[in-house]
Amino acid sequence: MSKLSRSPGWYKFRRNPLSVPSLVLVVLIIALAVFAPVVAPYPEHAGAVVDFINASLPPSWAHPFGTDVAGRDILSRIIFGYRISLVLGVVVLGIAVPIGVTLGLVAGYFGGWVDYVVMRITDIFLSVPPLVLAMAIMGLLEPTLLNGMMAVSAMWWPWYTRLAYNLARSESREGYVLAAEVIGASKAHILAREILPNCVPAVFTKITLDLGFVILIASSLSFLGLGVQPPTPDLGSMVAEGAQYLPDTWWMAVFPALAILVGVLGFNLLGDGLRDILDQRQ
Repeated sequence: MSKLSRSPGWYKFRRNPLSVPSLVLVVLIIALAVFAPVVAPYPEHAGAVVDFINASLPPSWAHPFGTDVAGRDILSRIIFGYRISLVLGVVVLGIAVPIGVTLGLVAGYFGGWVDYVVMRITDIFLSVPPLVLAMAIMGLLEPTLLNGMMAVSAMWWPWYTRLAYNLARSESREGYVLAAEVIGASKAHILAREILPNCVPAVFTKITLDLGFVILIASSLSFLGLGVQPPTPDLGSMVAEGAQYLPDTWWMAVFPALAILVGVLGFNLLGDGLRDILDQRQ
């Protein structure tokens, strides 16, 4: 038996029957996104290509997911759409997580007026439905990928602030933190070297879960015309375009919608599996 198969963490992970399939699914999605120009049947269809001779073709061997009204291969555009969604998810969480975790740790550990100011601002952001807040921000900006990332990031950091705040409040009462304070460790040392490492498992699990939700929110913005604009392939805008031609050319909306469902489901199930590994109580 390999060392991996004997690992307690791997045992916990595969004990959930959906964890391993979700891991395979997420790895497949990431591989498709990274190698999209190589694996896509018609990589040129990710751009401003028009082929009216092959427009609105149903699924076939040449075009497994059919073609759209411009004659572009839907499978190829879905593969490139995954690339856009994953880039957006990574950038959004790369911005939101450091900001949210830092604010939450500081507020939870220091307390007092710092706690009051940071958490009241956080509560204001959390009181507004996330999609509504993102729509309001995008309504003031030009609908581009960069602005979409900024809009989603602006609504995502409070969730990590709240999570890190609760964790820091709990950890700050533990004996190892009190011991560090007694021996004269600095506040920065206690936050970065004592409290933060114990918050990483919960934060990492939430990151995995949130990747699916970021894809869903970004697709919702694109569906409403506030996200990535054509001809750039985006799953949400593909669903919006295909919905105009239902039910005749059903494949234009159904397959991009299924791609969103598969991506969100894969990341959520993977997050559940990672939570089983990182949960020290099991």
